[in-house]
Amino acid sequence: MSIWVCGEVLIDILPSGPVVGGGPANTAKALARLGHDVHFIDGISGDAYGQSARAELLNDGVNLDLALASDKPTCTATVTLDAAGGASYEFLIDGTATFDFAASWLPDPYRYQPQVLHIGTLVTVIEPGASALYDWAMSVAELAPIVFDPNIRPSVLPDRDLYEAAVEKWVALSAVIKVSDDDLAWLFPTATVDEVAQRWINDGAFLVVVTRGANGLVGYTADGRVEVPGVKVDVADTVGAGDTVGAIVVESMLAHGLIELRGDLLRSVLARAAAAAAITCSRKGAQPPYKHELPIIEAGK
Repeated sequence: MSIWVCGEVLIDILPSGPVVGGGPANTAKALARLGHDVHFIDGISGDAYGQSARAELLNDGVNLDLALASDKPTCTATVTLDAAGGASYEFLIDGTATFDFAASWLPDPYRYQPQVLHIGTLVTVIEPGASALYDWAMSVAELAPIVFDPNIRPSVLPDRDLYEAAVEKWVALSAVIKVSDDDLAWLFPTATVDEVAQRWINDGAFLVVVTRGANGLVGYTADGRVEVPGVKVDVADTVGAGDTVGAIVVESMLAHGLIELRGDLLRSVLARAAAAAAITCSRKGAQPPYKHELPIIEAGK
């Protein structure tokens, strides 16, 4: 079954040197390593960074047949790591292949019939591409559920009101929202995580998954709240951990059906996601686990 992942692939300039990054690219990589048929949708430059990104995605088994080959440069993000391994980013975005979205090349969902679309991070807020993507995603949503990961980057869009409006627009289109507690604290400083998640469920989302770093994960559905603890690990850095969680959520939707992701099954899926995220945190850069490194989650277990 075909999975579409749409969003940026870029180059993270880490203290140790440049590496391929971007939240959506990390999610695509994680899904491919889990053995899934993943098609990544973004503009990919022909420059040296773009060639590196293309080679790494292909090496992990990500399909790039729906990506745009662009002569524009690759977006870069200079990454600063704090003492706990947490990452902050400074982006060079304007005029890059990474954000070169247009209706003229985005794939026709009626032709390709995807099973799910995972989309997020900066492509959903950087104009004019964000508007082109939203119009396109509306047609995708007629055929497949959308998983949205806002992955907030205040350094790029510091206006909280504008950011909130963009996020809420995408939330209204999505069946699943995967978001961090830090994202919610910045977007909605006067509301609790429970309040925001429950409002999104009441407004029509089926599932909201909130990542809380070392404190684990919480899932919300109309049936209530499910929580799992984090998995203790020696942290190399946290780059890609949340993106790995998104991959596990998408995987579980295909394996069990979205409507089944509640109660004990949701708890098992979140435990698998916590284990996967811990493995990613134990490695430098976004290096999610392979299928054989994770426990199998069976329906009803």
